[in-house]
Amino acid sequence: MKQHKKALVLWIGAVLLLLIGALLAGFHGRTESVQQAMRDAVLHDVNQISLLGLKAVNPGLISAFLVTGLILLAAALIRVLVIPRFQYIPGKFQLALEEAVGLFHGMAQNSSPHRYGFVGAYIFAAGAYIFFGTLFELLGLQGITIHGHPVTLPAPLSDVNAAIALGTLSYLVILSGGIAANGAKGVGKTLKEFSLPISMSFRLFGALLSGLLVTELVYYYVNLSFVLPVIVGVMFTLLHALIQTYVLTMLVSMYYGEVSEPSHKAKS
Repeated sequence: MKQHKKALVLWIGAVLLLLIGALLAGFHGRTESVQQAMRDAVLHDVNQISLLGLKAVNPGLISAFLVTGLILLAAALIRVLVIPRFQYIPGKFQLALEEAVGLFHGMAQNSSPHRYGFVGAYIFAAGAYIFFGTLFELLGLQGITIHGHPVTLPAPLSDVNAAIALGTLSYLVILSGGIAANGAKGVGKTLKEFSLPISMSFRLFGALLSGLLVTELVYYYVNLSFVLPVIVGVMFTLLHALIQTYVLTMLVSMYYGEVSEPSHKAKS
């Protein structure tokens, strides 16, 4: 217990010393104002990247392609190399994988007991994309803009277009559940929640963008860019990855269960 206290005191002391040194280093400024830096973090109208020399696109699109490719590659490798070697007594990786699958399967089954196979697979895929896509920005991968400047690739869903696409896709999945279970009545049930794709899209975009803007603001000032970005960036990224994964998957499974519930005709 004493060793843990000593380690904690030493860690806090080191952080404070680094912070004092950062504050004493002063502010040297940048070529662009903080307003311009934060505006580009939202609109991506300046620091664009060439897509195979065909078109200038937002950095978030490059991130989306990379995250999608990495997830598909990991899924293929797990299916071919790992799953055939599953054992009755699971190892650590097998246990973690089974827990993740069981979590989303249980969420789908509890919210939609009548139809949970497809929605369980969808929320697992969407949750994995949100979680690993959000953590992607921690890698700090660099891209070169069309103006020749390096830029850090952001989380895919910090681009409003990606957030709207995922929110709309989730709404279509909910709509498909209503049609499969109740036909035209299911369409009516789903269309009642016309604001759902908007709320899901901008909830994702707003949450991830807030973390991006706070980190950008901290990085902007040299005298705050030695210690705080690590703490702020990791904290915001992990919290957003967990919270937004849970919120979207929970909403999709809940609304899917509502519209896919069979409508029973009243007995005469």
